[in-house]
Amino acid sequence: MPARPVAPPAGGLALPSLGMDIVSVTRVRRLLAEYGETFFERMLTPGELADCRTSTGLDVLSLCGRIAAKEAAFKTLRVRGRFLPWTDIVVRRSEGGWPLVELRRSAAEMAAETGITEITVSISHDVDYAVAVAAPIVAAPTSPTSS
Repeated sequence: MPARPVAPPAGGLALPSLGMDIVSVTRVRRLLAEYGETFFERMLTPGELADCRTSTGLDVLSLCGRIAAKEAAFKTLRVRGRFLPWTDIVVRRSEGGWPLVELRRSAAEMAAETGITEITVSISHDVDYAVAVAAPIVAAPTSPTSS
């Protein structure tokens, strides 16, 4: 099913859809203990896993933050009947330390269908939960030039 367009109509203003997600640290710790790091290789790219790695293994709070950010970014796309393309939404750490979202393959196609050119995300985590909020950046409509 096609995505709901969020690009502003000609001469009008459209509000893009925010996405938000929360992830339980306890649940992720349980999954990590039961299935190991390989479980998360279905959800995160090697680069994302590297961003979450410390000298003692995966940093669970960073892992939870990445998962929440991917879910939040997917929610901005507002698509029905589509599964989250885990490895097509990539959340990496910028040189400054803030998260950056890269949309690849199917995620990029879903975004293009709705006029989304980019997604910005904010991640926060504490002892028990990680939360992320994502906001799409939509293409500005082009107006015909007058002769």
